[in-house]
Amino acid sequence: MGPSRKRMLTGCFALLLVGLLFSPATSHSLEIAIDISPNVLNLQSKGTVVTVHTDIAYSSVDASSVFLNEIAIDWWKADDCGNFVAKFLMEDVKALENLFIGDYNTFVIEGSTVNGESFEGEQDILIIDVVPRGR
Repeated sequence: MGPSRKRMLTGCFALLLVGLLFSPATSHSLEIAIDISPNVLNLQSKGTVVTVHTDIAYSSVDASSVFLNEIAIDWWKADDCGNFVAKFLMEDVKALENLFIGDYNTFVIEGSTVNGESFEGEQDILIIDVVPRGR
């Protein structure tokens, strides 16, 4: 290898190293699909839990790391397909600040896998405040 080719390769390596050292850190989060139940939340409901069905394997989730809009998970299980299902206390969800009543609100589930990879999924659900008839 000639001296000019060696200098060119050394220069390319140096540029690559500088780019890696000074490039902004990017956080990568695994996007998961979720399905929240109920998908219409009545603040007058007597329900007790909000359930989030996911498409991530139950065995891969560090359940203690899971939050829904900063609400800690209450309990969890696997569904019939082996996917992670998270349960949150409905009273905690109803108590969230800045809920837009009569409109869709975005709910985000976040957590980590047992390997330390972060994941998240989101869904919009309608929030209503309707007193049922006969009450």
